[in-house]
Amino acid sequence: MMGIITFIHPDLGIGGAERAVIDAALALKSRGHSVQFITSHHDQSHCFQETKDGTLKVSVVGDWLPRTIFGKFHALCAYLRMIVAAIYFVISGPKSDVIFVDQISACIPVLKLASAKVIFYCHFPDMLLTQRKSILKTIYRAPIDFIEEKTTGLADLILVNSKFTADIFHKTFTSLVQVKPEVLYPIPDFSNFDKPVDPISADLLPLKAKDFLLSINRYERKKNLTLAINAFDTLLKKNPSLEVHLVMAGGYDSRVVENVEHFNELVSLAKKLGLEERITFLRSFSDSEKLSLLTNSLCLIYTPEHEHFGIVPIEAMYMKCPVIAMKSGGPLETVEHDVTGFLCKNDPDDVASAMYKFVENKFLAKSFGEAGRERVKKQFSFITFTEKLDSIVHGLIVE
Repeated sequence: MMGIITFIHPDLGIGGAERAVIDAALALKSRGHSVQFITSHHDQSHCFQETKDGTLKVSVVGDWLPRTIFGKFHALCAYLRMIVAAIYFVISGPKSDVIFVDQISACIPVLKLASAKVIFYCHFPDMLLTQRKSILKTIYRAPIDFIEEKTTGLADLILVNSKFTADIFHKTFTSLVQVKPEVLYPIPDFSNFDKPVDPISADLLPLKAKDFLLSINRYERKKNLTLAINAFDTLLKKNPSLEVHLVMAGGYDSRVVENVEHFNELVSLAKKLGLEERITFLRSFSDSEKLSLLTNSLCLIYTPEHEHFGIVPIEAMYMKCPVIAMKSGGPLETVEHDVTGFLCKNDPDDVASAMYKFVENKFLAKSFGEAGRERVKKQFSFITFTEKLDSIVHGLIVE
């Protein structure tokens, strides 16, 4: 049975959460469902192609509301913006059979006023993503954390992006012990990955370099990007004759203070270490540029520790680019150690040793890359993802 599916997402920018919901929408659309997005913000210059070329219908609601109040209260403002989007949906939005919500659950009580079933996709409990460094912050977050837990439990179905997140879900939301979230790995649509890759451009990489190591992540401190730079510095100090270059490519939004600050911090670190000529920093990039980077790099350096899932390692392996990741979180489920890449400690020496193995032995990088492609095709197929999500939605529609 085909249905009308509405996705409600806080900000359709560029990031793992955005890629996940877009791929979910594409999967359902491929099965004949009608899909559309309602979001609080959608910048045409900072978004995925499918949300601006007409592939997916996007309606923006509540962008006039502030993102912060005097630079503070980010969570409160995000909650209010999503609640306004939900009110719009209930009053005048498109009639839907299923509503797919992610990141912010506070809008679910409003959405329950509609006749549609509600899916909540938990990338990770929001309350664990914010530090409580002061008593005031603890007091401010207490009602928000309470609302998150209670409203999450109101969804008709809860999905999580990995077994790791499922475990964290149960440990965090102690009042939801009776809830059993389903694991749905956020697998990207690889059809665009099979298109011819553009030749590498001097705008992306210094063509004089012999070998490239690649890091792809948003410019956020929690992504542990300093580890990639420090490990690269360690690699060069131990092997000064290596002709290798590090590319730090990351999602960057000038509206996000942390993106701006952390980008500058990383550039300063590179200068401090004397690596200005050995590291290229890229702020945002197109899908075609990402494929070109993955195709022309020896390996991907994926530094977040306790990452919820991690889509980029999946993309890298599909493009036959082996992965160096942390020995924690989602990569434990996606990267096969010593077969498709290396799982390392959060330590520059350990990561540098893994880097050197690929730089020294190009055959190893090639064989690991081939194994990664096969692993993704067998265990992280977009077809399997589509079938499971379609079955979930169909089950809710016929209830």
